[in-house]
Amino acid sequence: MTIDWNALSPGAALAGGLLIGLAAAALVLLNGRIAGISGVLGGLLRPARGDVGWRIAFLSGLIIAPAVYAAFDAWPVVRIDAGDGTLVVAGLLVGAGTRYGAGCTSGHGVCGLSRLSPRSLIATLTFMGAGFVTVYVVRHLFGP
Repeated sequence: MTIDWNALSPGAALAGGLLIGLAAAALVLLNGRIAGISGVLGGLLRPARGDVGWRIAFLSGLIIAPAVYAAFDAWPVVRIDAGDGTLVVAGLLVGAGTRYGAGCTSGHGVCGLSRLSPRSLIATLTFMGAGFVTVYVVRHLFGP
């Protein structure tokens, strides 16, 4: 994946971060739930009575928000330098890590760290470290 640093928009990044923080805070304050996407989605696989509506609304917002963005601005150009097989394997590894780590990056990295959870600190350090090592190995040991 390539990032066009000349197109970096600190204002949009700040607004996005604020919206994520407000949504996570509102969900925990108003609903008592952590805004971890894997948990929100996983709760739909074995739904509890009265627990489906907010999950569908939350996930719908994740899908609708980019469409609203596109109504006001052009989609950013994204180039992914990986084949379909690599993306499938990466997705499966992320899913396994989410299950093994009892949460995802949003649950641990955003919500858990803001609650000063030691478990979330360890999880975040682990997945960030694994990401750093993976990038180094793929780009410098196996790369061109």
